[in-house]
Amino acid sequence: MFAALKTTWARKRLSNPAYAHLFDGHPDEMVSVDCETTSLNIREAELLSIGAVRIRGNRVLTSESFYMLVKPERLPIGASVAVHGLRPIDVSNGVPPMVAVKALLDFIGGRPLVGYYLEYDVGVLNKYVKGLIGIGLPQAQTEVSGLYYDWKLKQNPDGYVDLRLQPMLDELAIPTLARHDALNDAITAAMILLAMRQRGAKV
Repeated sequence: MFAALKTTWARKRLSNPAYAHLFDGHPDEMVSVDCETTSLNIREAELLSIGAVRIRGNRVLTSESFYMLVKPERLPIGASVAVHGLRPIDVSNGVPPMVAVKALLDFIGGRPLVGYYLEYDVGVLNKYVKGLIGIGLPQAQTEVSGLYYDWKLKQNPDGYVDLRLQPMLDELAIPTLARHDALNDAITAAMILLAMRQRGAKV
């Protein structure tokens, strides 16, 4: 009921009818998304790269993936480069942020979103999306660490749940891809989603 009201409200607030397809249904499909940015502070963060991959049923469709380097207004420096490995020379050849965001919206369509600490990525993306369509990303969102937390808590209601990525991957026997690469991180979140489905999560 609440989800339907939220969707109705979002449709009414949509300022650009060209993006009505963000409300289209895509049964049995989702999109896992990840962003690399200049900062962990949403207000300050600028996009450096965006990765996304489609999920259909119980398959991660790596052949249907999305990756773009983005040129920020302020090029990355120091500690930021040490985390994601994207140097000024790398992103200086990237596309403008709005070009990347428009392409991402076309790739996602109305498919629900999946991610690891997805709230952060959506928060950064919405800084661009709201200026484009008048609202934030309207798609349903699934946080894979939340699915993992619920699963672990059922096993041991009084236990501590480690939500760091590597312990989760080890517990679920998911291979570790190179970290802080937007597409790899999106694929990793997609694999966690499928692992949690196999363990009974209803997504």
